Amino acid sequence: MKKFLAETLGTFVLVFMGTGAMILNQIYPEQVTHLGVSLAFGLSVSCMIFCIGKISGAHINPAVSLAFALEEKSGFKSPLLFMTAQVLGAILASAFLRFLFPNSNTLGETLPKAGIFNSFLIEFLISFLLMFLIFSVAKGAKEKGLSAAWAIGAYVFLAAFVTGPLTGASMNPARSIGPALISGNLSTLWIYILATSLGTVSSIPLYKFLYKDIQ
Repeated sequence: MKKFLAETLGTFVLVFMGTGAMILNQIYPEQVTHLGVSLAFGLSVSCMIFCIGKISGAHINPAVSLAFALEEKSGFKSPLLFMTAQVLGAILASAFLRFLFPNSNTLGETLPKAGIFNSFLIEFLISFLLMFLIFSVAKGAKEKGLSAAWAIGAYVFLAAFVTGPLTGASMNPARSIGPALISGNLSTLWIYILATSLGTVSSIPLYKFLYKDIQ
């Protein structure tokens, strides 16, 4: 139950802060800016890793939980629990933002502005790189664990800053599911579920090959 609540809270904070910044940027573009939105996502991830990392590992991302389950061959009971918690947290955050900003049409939804094919490739790539980084800094020596929060948060910031205008830089099915469900726009949601999940899972062979003699 503690892990379920931790993942729900962590994903709630990520979606509330990140997509909330996107909504505010539409209202106050000169104050928030695209840089501010990117920082909101990156810092939210770092803070949540520090906050709940010791409780649940702070996956706050169904695609990450899926990749960990496959890499560790631990079965899917725990990952399914995590995924449920993550999606619930994202939906609650988007519902709360709908209450606060009833006139927002998209609620910070991820949209494939680069086109369907290019957006799929971009989401696959940035999710692949995210998971490879997570494997690299979150497994092994304790020294890595101490810097994992900042490293992962920094990557999320960079990915959001560079690719956010193109795809929304989801890298996270829950982050996309919450705003899509509450706003009622589900037409392109499949991109952000499939591409992100394939991206994280595809990083497993590279991680195992490069770190085989190191871990």
